[in-house]
Amino acid sequence: MQYTVMIEKDPKTGTYTGQCIQIPAAISQGDTYEELMENIKDAINMVLQYYREKAAAESRGRRVFYRKLELA
Repeated sequence: MQYTVMIEKDPKTGTYTGQCIQIPAAISQGDTYEELMENIKDAINMVLQYYREKAAAESRGRRVFYRKLELA
């Protein structure tokens, strides 16, 4: 899956910050563009893992099912 990251470079420090457009809670920073991209990948994965665990906990004891959905 592809995600869009909004990136800003601080003109004073030269550091980068980024926020995932599709997952606004995924925010990170880095001293270089490359470091930011690695860090934002980690942030996206951590937020998605949190939501997976939260959904699993909330569905315990309930009769639920899952279906994959593909968006065009």
